[in-house]
Amino acid sequence: MPASDLVEGALNNTERPPVTSRDGSRVLYEGQPLPHFNEVDECAGLDGLMTYRVHKAMGQPVENTLHDLRWGDWDKSGTTEDYVWVFLISGSAPPAHFGGWQNASSERQPAMYFPNGGGTLKGISRTGEIVWSRVFIEDDRLKMDLGRAGVIELPADETERRWQATTSQWPIMHAVTYGVSRDQMMARHKANHIQVAYANSAAEADKALLAKAAMAHAMGMEVAICGTRQGGKGWD
Repeated sequence: MPASDLVEGALNNTERPPVTSRDGSRVLYEGQPLPHFNEVDECAGLDGLMTYRVHKAMGQPVENTLHDLRWGDWDKSGTTEDYVWVFLISGSAPPAHFGGWQNASSERQPAMYFPNGGGTLKGISRTGEIVWSRVFIEDDRLKMDLGRAGVIELPADETERRWQATTSQWPIMHAVTYGVSRDQMMARHKANHIQVAYANSAAEADKALLAKAAMAHAMGMEVAICGTRQGGKGWD
């Protein structure tokens, strides 16, 4: 089948093309995204739906997406001294993460992944404060890791270097995790997937993280809050 990534990203956005009922008489979920996730492993659908409901209740941006935690590197441009991760996925990234449809484009999926074609929804994620999370199964129970990060802007040459070293047709996010080093992230992660959602400010992102942690705990998950707040401040 052709790749569905373009459709996934488009429907995963509050501002999106309308979807109607089978008989065409009703517009479904008008003014709301239809939450999508690119792959089903690591409980991405559960995490995405939880994030959507928490952020909607708290008046935060509801668009969230699964990304691959592809790799990371020190910034070669000198823009920041922080270690910068490459978050990148073929689909489900919404245009809201790029600052709107005007910053989105579509390219044909690489034939090595999708020989029958299909498009991506490509863009560079805007700067801002995000909550990252993972829901996974370990020891026969559901667990959730959560943390905070900032999305930064890198020069075009550095962005292109990172795109070309990964998959240039896919959307990209330059992320700096707070209080979680490269080695800590790689030692803890059992898979390369990570869920991300923006908040309107650092303080609101902290509140959204804690609200989702409380929701997960109430649902019986084992919850781990990883790293720190912005600036290295702890969670006590």
